[in-house]
Amino acid sequence: MSNILITGANGQLGSEIRALSVLYPQHEFTFTDRRTLDLSNLCKMENFFDDKTFDGIINCAAYTAVDKAESEKELADTINHRFVSLLAKIAKRNHSTLIHISSDYVFNGQNHRPYIESDPTDPQGAYGRTKCDGENAILSVAPSNAVIIRTSWVYSSFGNNFLKTMLRLGKERDDLGVIFDQVGTPTYARDLAQTILEILPRIKNGSPQIYHYSNEGVASWYDFAQTIFELSTIECQVNPITTDQYPTPAKRPHYSLLNKAKIKTDFEITIPYWRDSLKECLITLGEKQ
Repeated sequence: MSNILITGANGQLGSEIRALSVLYPQHEFTFTDRRTLDLSNLCKMENFFDDKTFDGIINCAAYTAVDKAESEKELADTINHRFVSLLAKIAKRNHSTLIHISSDYVFNGQNHRPYIESDPTDPQGAYGRTKCDGENAILSVAPSNAVIIRTSWVYSSFGNNFLKTMLRLGKERDDLGVIFDQVGTPTYARDLAQTILEILPRIKNGSPQIYHYSNEGVASWYDFAQTIFELSTIECQVNPITTDQYPTPAKRPHYSLLNKAKIKTDFEITIPYWRDSLKECLITLGEKQ
């Protein structure tokens, strides 16, 4: 039996992995959250691993408050970079398989074709920089059997996310303005969780590898919102607005499409279309027509 550590167990992805873990009795899972593993305290983090070893580590923990990161750079760096560096060193020392979740925000969002793993990174804000630094820490430490998975626009029936915000606001208002000039692909956290658990025992590489994962297809935030209301029981008018009509402290990438060919080829997986996965999530939430 493999002993697998899941960090960030109460987040969207960690919660989905917990829900799916019963389907993988060959693993013994250890789930940690802010209460059991304080990511803001590196000393406590190191102490946590003093008497524990794991066959696999899935790092779902992250500082994800994109706008807040502009004013909490040190905390974002501790969680998204320095903690990740520590995990990489622990994985290398204990010969643990490591899966780390990163973000499309490591890119500048100015591409005109889906990003591949080898494209140059160019983060535009504090959140993206700390995620990029976390990736570079893993590449520098270079534990074997380690992968970095970049994803985008994650939503779930767990936690707070764009889907839940739209469902709430759609019930409160007759119309909403939603940005149409940012393009990417919504990613159902359950699909990503399923993929992670499937590929975990098949990771065999001498140096860290980077992969991209999102659902298939293309959408703007406007398309995403429009489809949420189209597929649910909510009637709400969605009005397209531009990014400059909705200013935020952090700059968002205008283009976040990720090329998934590498992960599909290396692990022989199929990835669901984003609308189909959205339907599944709405059914779980009891919002599907």
